[in-house]
Amino acid sequence: MRAWLLGLALASTGTAALAADQEPRAAVPVAAPAEDGTLTFAALFGATDLSGRQPRALRLSPDGTLLTSLQPRPDDRDRLDLWAQDTRTGEERMLVDSKAVGSGAELTEAEKMQRERARIGGSRGIVAYDFAPDGRSILVPLDGDLYLATLDGKARRLTDTPGGELNPVVSPKGSFVSFVRDQNLFVQPLAGGAARAVTTEGGGTVHFGEAEFVAQEEMDRRTGYWWSPDERFVAVERFDEAPVHVATRAAIGATGTKVYEQRYPAAGTPNALIDLYVMKPDGSARVKVDLGRDFDIYLARVDWLPDGSGLLVQRESRDQKRLDMLRVDPATGKATILFTERAGARSWLNLSDAYQALDDGSLIWRSERDGYGHLYRFARGKWTQLTKGSWVVTELVGVDQAKGRVFFTGNRDDVLEQQLYSVDIAKPDTPVRLTERGWWNSATMDSAATRLIVSRSNPNQPTQVYLADTTGKRLSWINENAIVPGHPYQPYLASHQPSQFGTLRAADGSTLHWKMITPPLVPGRKYPVFFQHYGGPGTGQQVTRGWAGALPQFLVDQGWIWFQIDNRGSYNRGKAFEDQIYPAMGSVEVEDQLAGANYLKSLPFVDATKVATYGWSYGGYMSLKMLEKNPGAYAAAVAGAPVSDWKLYDTHYTERYLGDPAKDPASYEGSAAVRDASAIRDPLLLIHGMADDNVFLDNSTAVAAKMQASATPFEMMFYPGQTHAVGGSGVAEHLWRTILGFLDRTVKDRK
Repeated sequence: MRAWLLGLALASTGTAALAADQEPRAAVPVAAPAEDGTLTFAALFGATDLSGRQPRALRLSPDGTLLTSLQPRPDDRDRLDLWAQDTRTGEERMLVDSKAVGSGAELTEAEKMQRERARIGGSRGIVAYDFAPDGRSILVPLDGDLYLATLDGKARRLTDTPGGELNPVVSPKGSFVSFVRDQNLFVQPLAGGAARAVTTEGGGTVHFGEAEFVAQEEMDRRTGYWWSPDERFVAVERFDEAPVHVATRAAIGATGTKVYEQRYPAAGTPNALIDLYVMKPDGSARVKVDLGRDFDIYLARVDWLPDGSGLLVQRESRDQKRLDMLRVDPATGKATILFTERAGARSWLNLSDAYQALDDGSLIWRSERDGYGHLYRFARGKWTQLTKGSWVVTELVGVDQAKGRVFFTGNRDDVLEQQLYSVDIAKPDTPVRLTERGWWNSATMDSAATRLIVSRSNPNQPTQVYLADTTGKRLSWINENAIVPGHPYQPYLASHQPSQFGTLRAADGSTLHWKMITPPLVPGRKYPVFFQHYGGPGTGQQVTRGWAGALPQFLVDQGWIWFQIDNRGSYNRGKAFEDQIYPAMGSVEVEDQLAGANYLKSLPFVDATKVATYGWSYGGYMSLKMLEKNPGAYAAAVAGAPVSDWKLYDTHYTERYLGDPAKDPASYEGSAAVRDASAIRDPLLLIHGMADDNVFLDNSTAVAAKMQASATPFEMMFYPGQTHAVGGSGVAEHLWRTILGFLDRTVKDRK
């Protein structure tokens, strides 16, 4: 379960002509502001993103001459096309028009579920792409098939099948395109020719080359196969879902109901059986990797060493308290343990992508072994710590092996700011900050770590993107996105209110950070509060100095104070802060949110009787627990897609924080929200998508049934055909009209 903040996703073979010679992008009119210059529903949910143009999946071409990205169409924020910018001239053009090239075919159910796991279920058109190593062509998945686009305005269709292709990539040397079809791995010569199956046994409950459900949903692992750098081998995951519990899920739509028999590994039940094989690209010379005698493990990460001499495999224990780094011989499958990470008795291990194997045989590795997430170098069996202090490294951006420098993001200067830093590998000292204070930054680099693509935002500026050198010096804007006339948010600048930040102390003395946006305060007047929360562990940091979108400003325009606070248990504060949630979800985080509510009520401009709270997913669960544990503290609550009983949620997420329900049933009983639902006395709006395949609708119907059986009043709004992120054309506006209609009636306008 990763953070869901607002409950809507904002957020024939042959040759087809591309859009390189199309007219320049046209501006789409934005809905006019209200007479007083404030935001309107029409503007907030119109076709144009008020945050301005937001390119995604930014990459430099192998030769560095092009910077490619996915960008929404001016008239449809959810449909993406592939664009390219010349890094020498700044000239930009559409490279692949998704409407002109695509077939418009419906995606397979398997691809829809993959997109849902990646949180792009509401996106259409081109959602991913992959450069060929020579940079002269790009693999483009579109409408369930694959196309090879060249830079001269042509696209060749590679596949034309009803089954669809998953996880497509170009092999490291550009000889093949590979993909998963019908639960088997296929390779196809990039220069032309038929695809052939590398595996043939997939079918039924057996899958090759895919990531199992929990790997996609909870482990941030999206694929199940990995090419060796020299293309001699491919490592392929096989998983068998036969032991996994079959959950009957009804996807209730507007015109009918589809029933799915979904293999869903709920807490305490069997996971899929995992094997890893190494084979040649034609499927021959297959060897099984020795993953150990314990079959009940997680395949966390798989990577090849740069010279292709071996595999690095991260094997995680079922209780997520031990992670072994294995070095695997591809010829025999034999594995040896390089090192082991261990968690404390009342803790767990957080998986990370912040690591890189280097050409000299050493490894840059993020570990929380000293209580904070920091970078280390592992070489010849010995560790050297590269960063240290009471702050965390958030991402490894790149490694310049020639100059011996590591680039990473972290919060060394301020927990509310993510900055880009570099540090010397041979002589690690104080990291050098490369980005400007007052911003939330993220970055990517080319494979040689010679240039940076930096994205940044702050509370008053939507995301900007620029190209920089390795000192952080900006070379050119990729997307300045300045709020000037013509920018979709510019008409509303006059009503934009500044964000305020502050801290409180938790019961144990921990520092809790909050954010507040108020309307222009009139002396003597008291205001209602829209208290938004998430609260869950993992990716739960909400209070940052980044752009929060237009929705908070819209709510402030409506007369609400917007407020957030990050409770104990949330990420990026070190393990001692995070571990307090173990093994009792619904405890300290509810306590800390109450501290935030009490602080609000102490302010002279807050109406203490009108503090309403809202949350989605884990935040929806929190809404229920906050009403149950603290009756009368909140004037009303909105619970979107809540987990009401953790025994219904998946293994990898739930057991990480609550343990095994067979061994510790009390933790599950105490953390469940459905148990005390009939004790809720304050107004509640319960919302859920009726086709949710992540947090099943059963979670909300269980709460509804419990409250109805005890004659406890509440309101609910269920959305036919909607999954975990309720949104889309018309629906997002309906959702927020429903939420605000409920809160206006029960809180803001209540006499």
